[in-house]
Amino acid sequence: MREGFTVSLRYLTAGETHGPQLTAIIEGLPSNLQLDFQELNFQLHRRQKGHGRGRRMQIEKDTANIVGGVRHGKTTGAPVALIVENNDWKHWTSVMNIEPIEGSDEEKRRVHRPRPGHADLNGGLKYNLKDLRNVLERSSARETAARVAVGAVARQFLAAFGIQVGGQVIRIGEIEAPTNQLPLDELVRLTEESPVRVVDKETEEKMTAYIDQIKAEGDSIGGIVECIVEGVPIGLGSHVQYDRKLDGRIAQAVMSINAFKGCEIGIGFEAGTIRGSQVHDEIMYSEERGYYRATNRLGGFEGGMTNGEQIVVRGVMKPIPTLYKPLQSVDIDTREPFTAQVERSDSCAVPAASVVMEHVVAWEVARAFLEKFGGDSMEEITANYNNYLAQLRNY
Repeated sequence: MREGFTVSLRYLTAGETHGPQLTAIIEGLPSNLQLDFQELNFQLHRRQKGHGRGRRMQIEKDTANIVGGVRHGKTTGAPVALIVENNDWKHWTSVMNIEPIEGSDEEKRRVHRPRPGHADLNGGLKYNLKDLRNVLERSSARETAARVAVGAVARQFLAAFGIQVGGQVIRIGEIEAPTNQLPLDELVRLTEESPVRVVDKETEEKMTAYIDQIKAEGDSIGGIVECIVEGVPIGLGSHVQYDRKLDGRIAQAVMSINAFKGCEIGIGFEAGTIRGSQVHDEIMYSEERGYYRATNRLGGFEGGMTNGEQIVVRGVMKPIPTLYKPLQSVDIDTREPFTAQVERSDSCAVPAASVVMEHVVAWEVARAFLEKFGGDSMEEITANYNNYLAQLRNY
């Protein structure tokens, strides 16, 4: 988005699930942001973990290579270009070649039987593609590796201003994790040790056994994940225009994640079932904290703006539609009923989706932060931020 001569933080990704690489270009990062490459790749590694992942995660060992916009460990202010290579590409060099190839549909691995719940049929109809592989290669959740890489850069930008991001799995199928009030540091540590990203060990055992059962039955299962952002200042986003409301932008980002079908902030849909006195957060004041809320039922937002409390966002992920006991579909060649074509898949990707959501939320918070405190260098942004904090203290 371009406003006058100011370029907002933005990115583009390109690449296919079985192509040579995923590519991302970030525009709008300030200069002099120190990047920790090990931390960047650690976040990519987190996306690949989780009980219920498929064989693809044994093939790929994702690392992001920065090929532009960074010199001697710091951003230069130019667009930052990242690539994440697909190790599985070596098995697909003919099928995914950019040059025309001869051969049968079988040799080309042509897909003509759309899978229910996927982009296959809609994309084929929209783009007039008779080989549905052209749709599934891009609509695959493999693309989220590029978005995690981009979000990991945003996460490091936020950390420079004391803003921390974490997440956890709330539910997988019929099994719900008990609520906890842990400090965010402790939550991050404990969930990182869990294959299903929960704190409670008993719940972890139930969830892993449940996923195994679902997989043995040739089925898949979804769940609910939560992202928490701590240390956010009051006033990111705005009430003055619909597309400047940060909670709305975060909801859009969450809903853009593959297989996500719902988003709530704070107590979310529960707010429609209880009284106003049980929903709204009372305003308090102290010399030490300034203005704050007695509770955080609204998840850190009022009027589309952050209120200084933790941002709390939840997303609902549907079960992955690629099943090993395929559902009924229609062959686009014959228009006859057929069982949907099977592609390699996970039985449960909810723990990985939790990591993806952390990074799309981090990106939106970083974008709003730069819109509020924008500048061309980290030094300029830091000065703007400190001036604003002084303004808040003196209000």
